[in-house]
Amino acid sequence: MLVTIHKDRYGRFDSFCEIYEKILAHNNIPSIRVDINDADFWEKVKSSDLFIYRWIQWDDHIQIGKNIMPVIENDMGIKCHPDQKTAWHYDDKIKQYYILKQHGYPVIESWAFYDKKKALEWLATVTEYPLVFKLKGGAASSNVMLAKNKGSATRLINKMFGSGVVNFGFLGTTRAKDFKLKKFVRHTAGNLARRFRDEDAEPYWQLNKNYVLFQQFLPGNKFDTRVLVIGGRALCFRRMVRKNDFRASGSGMIDFDHTKIDTRCVEIALRVSRELQFQSMAYDFLFDKDGNPLIVEISYTSIDTVVYNCEGYWDEDLKFHEGHNWMQYFHLVDLLNDPTLKPIEGPKAK
Repeated sequence: MLVTIHKDRYGRFDSFCEIYEKILAHNNIPSIRVDINDADFWEKVKSSDLFIYRWIQWDDHIQIGKNIMPVIENDMGIKCHPDQKTAWHYDDKIKQYYILKQHGYPVIESWAFYDKKKALEWLATVTEYPLVFKLKGGAASSNVMLAKNKGSATRLINKMFGSGVVNFGFLGTTRAKDFKLKKFVRHTAGNLARRFRDEDAEPYWQLNKNYVLFQQFLPGNKFDTRVLVIGGRALCFRRMVRKNDFRASGSGMIDFDHTKIDTRCVEIALRVSRELQFQSMAYDFLFDKDGNPLIVEISYTSIDTVVYNCEGYWDEDLKFHEGHNWMQYFHLVDLLNDPTLKPIEGPKAK
């Protein structure tokens, strides 16, 4: 048994993947680090039984992940995490909406257009504002804003079918208020430091244009509910909405009290993951005006240190199991098909 684990974007090994290494070492299972930029990459991967690459929403990561993962899984026949069923729609809210909608799951109403004329024709029929405008990619509520009226929605359509918008960019950002002077200076200084280390200054370089995405606005939500499903286990927490805002993701205000979780969210997430055969999937839920939970977006990964602070997990029978666990541990139990795998301790839970 050999597990190969890909390095992160800068050729380093991030703390998330170090947890995989520690769990494997604790169980005497060998693992090696690999990098697509090394000449012997494919030879090393060929000799492995499991390949792990936690690619995130940086454009560089997405480019590598989408280039190598299908070859390793489909053509080399090596088990991968994430596999294609789990990751093909990652960081693309339009793809996520399409698959959830077509399977009849409760997903927030969304409207995506690839033609400016059609988008404006649809906008002429809209009677309820605000609308939520989103770029298809992004995390922590970045690239999200409210279109409060027809005029602002029209400007966004013109922008997307004109010069376009760069993810997280300072000029033309959809979350400009996050770039106050202090943060802008820190952001610029970070880019300069990366240039000094001969690294890319900006991990987001793709231009978003020639499409537009709007979602229904659901007022009155003071939090969203995140449910991370890994192999029939559901770990949950609530994220509180920012003050004077409508967004919860990235707020840092997290409630881990499992007794406050609406278990309808747990049931839905478990069902979707089971039926669509996702290895690992985080679901973000909001509630409509009638109190029904709706999926807003999904992601195959999450922040491991936050997940570790969950009080436990629900199983398929909605029985709650107390205890703090690394999500990487559950991944490896399933990927290696080894329920006897020994866990490692993490930081003291909050």
